[in-house]
Amino acid sequence: MYPHHWNSFGTLGAMALKQMDRSGQMLERAGYGPRPTPSTLLHSEPGLNLRRYGPEFADGPPVLLVPAPIKRAYIWDLAPEVSVVRRWLERGYRVYLTEWTPLDDADPDDTDQQHEFGLADYTGRLLGACRQAIAADAGSGSGSSTESRPVIAGHSLGGILAAIHSCLYPDQLRATVLLESPLHFQPASCCFNRLVRATPDAREIAATFGHVPGVFLNTMSAMADPQAFQWERWSDRWLSLGDPQAMATHMQVERWTHDEFALPGQLFTDLVEKLYRRDGFMQGELEIGGRRVGPGELRTPLLSVIDPRSKLIPPAAVLPFHEAAASPRKQVLHYEGDVGVNLQHVGVLVGRNAHARIWPAVFDWLG
Repeated sequence: MYPHHWNSFGTLGAMALKQMDRSGQMLERAGYGPRPTPSTLLHSEPGLNLRRYGPEFADGPPVLLVPAPIKRAYIWDLAPEVSVVRRWLERGYRVYLTEWTPLDDADPDDTDQQHEFGLADYTGRLLGACRQAIAADAGSGSGSSTESRPVIAGHSLGGILAAIHSCLYPDQLRATVLLESPLHFQPASCCFNRLVRATPDAREIAATFGHVPGVFLNTMSAMADPQAFQWERWSDRWLSLGDPQAMATHMQVERWTHDEFALPGQLFTDLVEKLYRRDGFMQGELEIGGRRVGPGELRTPLLSVIDPRSKLIPPAAVLPFHEAAASPRKQVLHYEGDVGVNLQHVGVLVGRNAHARIWPAVFDWLG
């Protein structure tokens, strides 16, 4: 994808997005929409909703779940049998889910400001607002927990945001759980490396789109790792044919893949330039709000979940950061995959093996 193609891509992308919306609606009508756990909207501001699950005056420790800010957050609560939200509730936690919302839905008068939402906004201000709302919510209940610091758990790009927040506020968090979250970006460990090297400064792409469309990000992902985003999906559908529950989950994830929104231009630029191109977080040179952060600032207990087979997020993109982190207690769990998850990258959230093995191990480690 070269610069002179980006404007035409924007037109084609708009057409593709409409087609994705229609396909998503068809899948919804066929019964493959999410079946979420009842929740309460606890806090809302541009770019963010914070949802609370469970009884209003629950007395357990809090956990803040952080999705990637590309697609809808309900992948953490897809259906009762494969809901990470429900697994935490069953263990007695007070569960809070970060819902990133499209900034182009905000007040049109604030459009210029919304384009400037970058890593500092997501990892500092917005996740900080979530923590403050959780603390206030804990104080509002007659039986609020004595342990008010939340566990923070993030998946993929959401794990990057969670890890940076943990570096900024290690004393405000109980533990950090990172699920297939890339934190070390070197040519040998990053499937996007050739694409990044072949493109100019990401600011040019952001300036073209304003908000960088999910269709563009999907296309770049499929080019970088066709096995993960194309062949594995087709293979998983074939393998799911004889298992009604696996096929149902596969199709629910398929519906979720059509439910996307755009990245703010500044966040896209920060991710590409500061992380993917310069590996700033691993090198301890990532500047957030005037502070430099890296693995030496991550001082909470740290649990990392990796998929040893993954080429999208290989162990080499996770383990060097995990080993360099200053956490007093660390563990790595290996997720071995599932049938019926559509994308293996989200299997740790929706796979039956993950819910039978990985999540009990996470809770045992926290306990």
